[in-house]
Amino acid sequence: MNSKKAVIDKVDDELLMRRLVSCRNDPLKFVEDIIDWKQAKGGAPDRWQRELLASVRDRLNDPNRTGALQYAVASGHGVGKSALSAWLALWAISCKPNLAGVITANTRSQLVGKTWRELAVWHKRLFNAHWFTWTRERFSLKDNPDVFISAAAWSKVCPEAFAGLHAENTLMIFDEASAIDDIIWENADGAMTTEGALWFVFGNPTRNTGRFRRAFGDLSHRWHRFRVDSRTAVMTDKAQIEGWAKDFGDDSDFFRIRVKGEFPRSGSNQFIPADRLDAAIKREIPLTDVLYAPIIIGVDVARFGEDASAVAVRRGYKLLLLKRFRSLDTMTFAEIIAAMIEEFKPAQLFVDETGIGAGVVDRLHQLGFSSVIGVAFSGASSKRKYFNKRTEMWGDMGEWLKNADIPDDRDLKEELAAPSYTFREERILLEKKDDMKKRGLSSPDAADALALTFALPISIETVDKRGVDELSTGAW
Repeated sequence: MNSKKAVIDKVDDELLMRRLVSCRNDPLKFVEDIIDWKQAKGGAPDRWQRELLASVRDRLNDPNRTGALQYAVASGHGVGKSALSAWLALWAISCKPNLAGVITANTRSQLVGKTWRELAVWHKRLFNAHWFTWTRERFSLKDNPDVFISAAAWSKVCPEAFAGLHAENTLMIFDEASAIDDIIWENADGAMTTEGALWFVFGNPTRNTGRFRRAFGDLSHRWHRFRVDSRTAVMTDKAQIEGWAKDFGDDSDFFRIRVKGEFPRSGSNQFIPADRLDAAIKREIPLTDVLYAPIIIGVDVARFGEDASAVAVRRGYKLLLLKRFRSLDTMTFAEIIAAMIEEFKPAQLFVDETGIGAGVVDRLHQLGFSSVIGVAFSGASSKRKYFNKRTEMWGDMGEWLKNADIPDDRDLKEELAAPSYTFREERILLEKKDDMKKRGLSSPDAADALALTFALPISIETVDKRGVDELSTGAW
């Protein structure tokens, strides 16, 4: 580098330092003055982003302020949370002396693929970008690597990384905070004991329990809270929002969470409401009312252990029969299903072919039952609002239950009411069986069998029109 260029760079850095001193307690001024907005293709902070940055400025300059500064943002999808997270991180490390910071997210893929990558994008747009080094896990000051922000995937097994953050100034950022375990929040509390501590948490309000929810409830006195509706944000896809309103309804929990930035109504994201199940149990539909509906059988297969194989026989809005079988090998179970096909002559029989269920499907095909279809729970949904086939079937079953007649079976009711739901890639995802077991719940084998009767639409031409007296379930 020639001497003239070195002098220019030194002068530029001195100018930058003076400008940054004026931004020390003003993140809005930092975003406006230190980011090269020409590189950002003429963009500018949205109104809600400016309001939050201005709020941070005002509180930092409040002479009566004491303790850490904590902000919680519950928002709809696509409003610019990740960009704001990056701006706050870059402001803090540029303007706060001796900063130590950590950024985490709900999953490692979210952290690495979006939140941390967003920091890299905005780092390149800084006028003082040359001061810093960005790596896949650490963002630090070149002249003093002890001034840093790290990317840390959280772990319930080793949460201590969020407790040992102590410096003159500390920064903590949680992205998609609703899904971060409470133990991480509890450990993070320990880093908020200094006057210079900053904690920002962002997320779609997907859960009605946990510390993110409590930041808007009984712990709201600790947090400065913002709610952001996607419909009011500049950068959101308004056509997608309109599509969600048509698919789910603008008063559905999906729309509340993903668009309005509001928490769901149900206590634990319960997929099928309890009152709907109570009404279905009380409802009585005569067999004569479903004579011209197809008989459909759903089969959920388990081998040994605590789970049960289950068979559901449905005709229209009436559940005719529900049976559970334990400790059967696939060949024995296939013979039982074959006898049920002979008895009920279903228009279609659907079997969960995941794992050992494929063996039952193969055996029934060997026996010549062409009405048997294997279904992969993890397969693609035919409806864009559901993440996979299992969730789609449960969704159709949930709608069916609004008019259905099911037996007063305590275990079935508990199974239907037990699964919760989350969202993945903007689609509804039913809780997995393994995750339910981790919560101490039993596997919903019978409920899955009933859900399988909704795997595909059945043509009315396939209906067996036998009379009520000819159709007996007494043998089962």
